[in-house]
Amino acid sequence: MKYYGAIEAGGTKFVCAVGTENGEIIDRLTIPTETPEETIGRLSAFFDMYQLESIGVGSFGPMSLAKESPDFGYITNTPKLAWRNYPLIPELKKRFGIPVSFTTDVNAAALGEITKGAAQGLDSCLYITVGTGIGAGAVIGGKLVQSFSHPEMGHILIRRHEKDTFAGNCPYHNDCLEGMASGPAIEKRWGKQGKDLAGRNEVWELEADYLAQALMHYILILCPEKIVMGGGVMKQQQLFPLIREKLSEYVNGYLVLPDLDQYIVPPGLGDDAGITGALALALALPERAAEGK
Repeated sequence: MKYYGAIEAGGTKFVCAVGTENGEIIDRLTIPTETPEETIGRLSAFFDMYQLESIGVGSFGPMSLAKESPDFGYITNTPKLAWRNYPLIPELKKRFGIPVSFTTDVNAAALGEITKGAAQGLDSCLYITVGTGIGAGAVIGGKLVQSFSHPEMGHILIRRHEKDTFAGNCPYHNDCLEGMASGPAIEKRWGKQGKDLAGRNEVWELEADYLAQALMHYILILCPEKIVMGGGVMKQQQLFPLIREKLSEYVNGYLVLPDLDQYIVPPGLGDDAGITGALALALALPERAAEGK
């Protein structure tokens, strides 16, 4: 039997998995994101128990994806200082001596959802995570959307709600989407974490307004066949009907949208979207991502 490695590299934890040729995960390990030396050491000990054919990685970023760049495969300007300018993919390639395909964590989640999740069988999908930050990955025409860099859809500019006086929480743009609708933005605006505001309708109506604006941008530009929304904030299930309602209002009949109940959905894979996508990268899908050989 052939074995393949998968890594979902997050700012808080690394999820590592070993899978088979049919995409079945047979073993996994979750470790805290500590220093690169500690983290790579622990995941290496795990993967060394198997003879791997290749490894797929979905990583927090920003990451350098330009193959001609000397820092190709590096984590670059991350707020996690120990990982800033760290050669993650070159280090994994050197350590294991096998092909390593990689993309961002949200791109990996999009790939997971289109491979085995809510968008299975489709040609395109958008995966959005709303949590500590806001990010999105897209598969269009069967390929991940990325070029010299990866999309940063959480930092698009949106129209401020007329009743919202919050300045925004993004250190770069103040009131971009992430600055207005991420988990930390909710907490800073309302003085409590989202999980403690479940019964406050005004909180989620405002949140839905901003997220619906973003979805309208994404739909007009990318026309994905399915939109999957995950992350800690989206565990507030009352958001889904509010977002669908606001999106319909913003589109205002300009487009004929699919049935929104089936179009904007939670992840079919739950919290396993990212690791499933990372395994898909390992399973001979380098054309969908950057690859270090």
